[in-house]
Amino acid sequence: MSATLEADRAQAAQAMSRLMQAHRSIREFAPRDIDPAWLDTVLAEAFAGSSSSGNLNMVSVIRTHDPGRKARLCELHFGQPMVNQAPWVLTFCADTFRTRQWLAQRGARLGFADFISWHVAAFDAIILAQTAALALESHGLGICYMGTTLHAMREIADFLLCPENCLPVTSLVVGWPAEAPAQRDRLPPPAWIHDEVYQRPTPEQIDARFAERERRGRERYLALGTEMTQLWQEHGITSLAQYYTSKIKYDPDRFAEDSDKLRALLGERGFLG
Repeated sequence: MSATLEADRAQAAQAMSRLMQAHRSIREFAPRDIDPAWLDTVLAEAFAGSSSSGNLNMVSVIRTHDPGRKARLCELHFGQPMVNQAPWVLTFCADTFRTRQWLAQRGARLGFADFISWHVAAFDAIILAQTAALALESHGLGICYMGTTLHAMREIADFLLCPENCLPVTSLVVGWPAEAPAQRDRLPPPAWIHDEVYQRPTPEQIDARFAERERRGRERYLALGTEMTQLWQEHGITSLAQYYTSKIKYDPDRFAEDSDKLRALLGERGFLG
């Protein structure tokens, strides 16, 4: 390797490290648009730079810019204001419909209408979404993933006219940041890096590894105001762990209900063949 190439790679690695450390989820955006042609270029570069199982490219990205259509998407994403505020909403879809059309038109044996194909396409969509997120952030844009996509998958799919064998997996709101939030805490490496085999944590290790997460998370949520403090009191919440599975956050009952709906939807749309 030449000295110049080695220096270039070291510089690129440092830039990538700074980019990852600078990541923030942005929920407030400035009233400034993004050129759609430029956005397409960034997405195309992200597509080329993302791994794809079998190079099948079984993903689609639906861009939403029209204020009226964003308003409907905002409703489907549980009324989160950032959907309306950001100039663009990108919905990343697991899409084997296009591939199956290609197979049919070439007289090939039809496939990719099963549960494994759902995983292949869905994981490729997530890979592309993350590559696109990093690419957009490298240009100074802000993004936020919309986990609500999974809970309103049927409604979003219908609104975006997704055909069979095509379903939304995740969404990104994209725009110029109008806030500079602090970096979120993450679990320490010993909690999630395992040598050779899975290392089951002891109760003491759980306490130690989640201690900082408990402290900072509790402080962050209770700093949202008196309404959140009252909700914690009303629901008898005394820890971050209790908050996460309470009725006001990730309610296991709601998750079970939405999981049943998701299984039914995958079957209806040809992903459980």
